[in-house]
Amino acid sequence: MTDVVLMGLGLMLIFEGIMPFTLPAVWRATLLKIATMTDRQIRIFGFCSLMVGLLISLVV
Repeated sequence: MTDVVLMGLGLMLIFEGIMPFTLPAVWRATLLKIATMTDRQIRIFGFCSLMVGLLISLVV
């Protein structure tokens, strides 16, 4: 069980690191746009991401 969680964490860090490594200017602009969003917009985006991740986990 621990090895699966660590593998998932490793994959998440790989995917999170792709954008700032390959396109740092685009990543910075995206973060600036996110910083100007309202809390509600950020929560909706987070909820949608959470649901998609849950759905993928359940299907696989």
